[in-house]
Amino acid sequence: SGLLMARQRLSHGEKVLVVEKSRGLGGRMATKRIDEIVLDQGAQFFTARSPAFQAIVDEWVEAGVAARWPGSNHRFVGQPSMTGIAKHLAIGLNVKREAKITAVRRIGGNWEVDVEEQPTITAKRLVMTAPVPQSLSLLAAGGVQLPNADAESLTQLVFHRCLSLLILLDGPSAVPVEGVTASNGPLRWVADNGKKGVGAKSPGAITVHASPDFSATHYMDDDAQVAKLLLPFVRQWFGGSKELSVVLHRWKFSEPVTQYSHPCLWLPELGLGMAGDAFGGPKMEGAALSGLALAEVLAQA
Repeated sequence: SGLLMARQRLSHGEKVLVVEKSRGLGGRMATKRIDEIVLDQGAQFFTARSPAFQAIVDEWVEAGVAARWPGSNHRFVGQPSMTGIAKHLAIGLNVKREAKITAVRRIGGNWEVDVEEQPTITAKRLVMTAPVPQSLSLLAAGGVQLPNADAESLTQLVFHRCLSLLILLDGPSAVPVEGVTASNGPLRWVADNGKKGVGAKSPGAITVHASPDFSATHYMDDDAQVAKLLLPFVRQWFGGSKELSVVLHRWKFSEPVTQYSHPCLWLPELGLGMAGDAFGGPKMEGAALSGLALAEVLAQA
């Protein structure tokens, strides 16, 4: 959302600064490197159902940062991993990484953005594309009050949590090329990153996503306990190989359960906008279209 919106505004001659808490870009389009092996730990693939997003995906494919999931006509994956798309979108943008925002406040018609152990940033307009609860916390920390109706709608948005288990094997896995979608039990998704075309296509690099119910129940458990509970359900796809390494990642705001009534939020009286999957829909396409919708609103403003 943020990178697409920023590119659109930059192309219209606006001065844009993207502030990112992490070292990497892309949010839940995240990649983890374990022992030089690359695994997608967040979003596993994306689809394009609208002509507008399909045109963007076609550009990514042509640029070599996206490709079809092997054997699939509708799934796409980032190249060489999901973060490849975010890195591509950041080209030409002014991006401040590893900058953790602690509060935002409205002073004299401008925004002041506090960044941990870094100088305060001043801007005329502010766009927030982090998960909504995080954005609301930053506004509250700066004493910013939203209009009552908007505040009520935003605070009611709910997100699933997701526990993501990354497993390296000593040999090939038995996970099918298309991955495994589970409809019951503690698992939701299992994929072999090499078979879907991620990184160097190393054998036996598995991503497991736990179900929303399991993730909510065991989110605060320690890593070893989560692995102990999940591995018995995953070993059927090890193909006789043994695990060499197991790493857990926690996604606190994995997927919106509920959705805002509009594809983005723009409050002209505050110079404040919000976009993301909680506005455009709980998939990568929804997040992208939300960012573009906000860019269009800003152009008209």
